[in-house]
Amino acid sequence: MKAGFIGTGSMGLPLASNILDQEKSLVAYDINPEATASLADKQGRIVNSPVEVANRSDIVFACMPSIESFRTVVAGDEGIIHGTQMKTFINLGTMGTEALAEMEATLAERGIPVLDSPITGGVQRAWDKDITVITSGPQAVYEQAEPFLKSFARDIHYVGDKVGQAQITKICNNIMSFTNMIIGLEALTMASKAGVDPNKVINVINSGSGQNSATLSKIPKFVMTRDFNMEAPMHIIAKDAMLWRMESERLEVPQNVASATYQTLQQALAMGMRGSDFSEIIKVIERAADFQLPKSGG
Repeated sequence: MKAGFIGTGSMGLPLASNILDQEKSLVAYDINPEATASLADKQGRIVNSPVEVANRSDIVFACMPSIESFRTVVAGDEGIIHGTQMKTFINLGTMGTEALAEMEATLAERGIPVLDSPITGGVQRAWDKDITVITSGPQAVYEQAEPFLKSFARDIHYVGDKVGQAQITKICNNIMSFTNMIIGLEALTMASKAGVDPNKVINVINSGSGQNSATLSKIPKFVMTRDFNMEAPMHIIAKDAMLWRMESERLEVPQNVASATYQTLQQALAMGMRGSDFSEIIKVIERAADFQLPKSGG
């Protein structure tokens, strides 16, 4: 079965590269030709449009950064819907249930099944074949895709037979992750402004009940060092928080705490931080507190 990959940005490239390493062949496309250069160096076949990927591949993976780009890749004038060889489509992005349902219906008209398979874990873990895949859709389609998913994933969680269930699961994971980061930074800023060493505070948190992935790794490594290189673009984080808001409103679920996370991200965008790293969210908190968290570690 021939594989194709669309969207080789910072997250998609390691996934595509790992598939290529395993399968020894891959058809790839990205809107930015430079993003596929390393795949070409490994003998991957680079084409000029999504439809060309679908013309030359049986199973097509897409890792798109936005809902708009996702819709274009699937149903645009040069979208995969017009391909002649593709038999299965695997979405690796976080697009929400509405956009995914639309594209599932579009592809169903051509008899092409969809597997909903958003990923979580970050760029370095993607290179290390250590990310987590959350997947849902027809069992037979999952079994067909599983060997490819294993080329880059440590853990694969099949959460249900309906496309969209994996999106909901991923969105829940994301909003918890974003909120942990923001509340952790608010706590450290308060403690530091009160005169307590933030290094000692985070050590207490990490040996107590407040610990989480943000306090254990992200905050010490990327914020307290002022390195700000999580490789998590603010606009992607804000998009994912917006998806939480949309799903919560659709399902009529309270979002009191998550709304504060969403609003903090909106403040970052208003401050011109769309292209900034998510770890720079500390600057929103520092501005409101009129205090800068001191640099440490490194």
